Amino acid sequence: MFLRKLISNFNKSITKQSVAQRYKYEMPVIVSFEPVRKTGKLNLPMQKPSIRGETKDLSKTGIAFIVSSIRLNENYLVGDGRTLDVELKLPSGKVEMQLIGQRYEQIGDKHNSTIKYLIGAKIVQMSEADREVYEEFLRLGSRLRKNARSLKFGTDRS
Repeated sequence: MFLRKLISNFNKSITKQSVAQRYKYEMPVIVSFEPVRKTGKLNLPMQKPSIRGETKDLSKTGIAFIVSSIRLNENYLVGDGRTLDVELKLPSGKVEMQLIGQRYEQIGDKHNSTIKYLIGAKIVQMSEADREVYEEFLRLGSRLRKNARSLKFGTDRS
């Protein structure tokens, strides 16, 4: 019995270390991707479809965001290894990254037509400059959020 508990606690500590810490932030996000070109021999210019949403949480390895649709035109945001181009608007500036959707969940109320989709995605590409800005925001973000909360409610927390 003691040995099982010890192994269980060890496994939990390993899991905590291997999963990136998530930070809850709501900020604007623009999601787009390169359109699939199935026009045969025609070489038509295609616009890059995009959708606006907001983040739910951020981590060093991925983000979760909420959008009003799981599809753009006939293309799903999650699945088929689709790479999403994402633009985050951080207080310190715009950050661009490429993500691959890992999962999605329908949220909202079907009866009031307020259905939205929560998408969890893994970061697969980001420039070094954008990564520096993003990770600095994650490091300092908890302090920024605490200060924003105290300003919002008119309190002074030291």
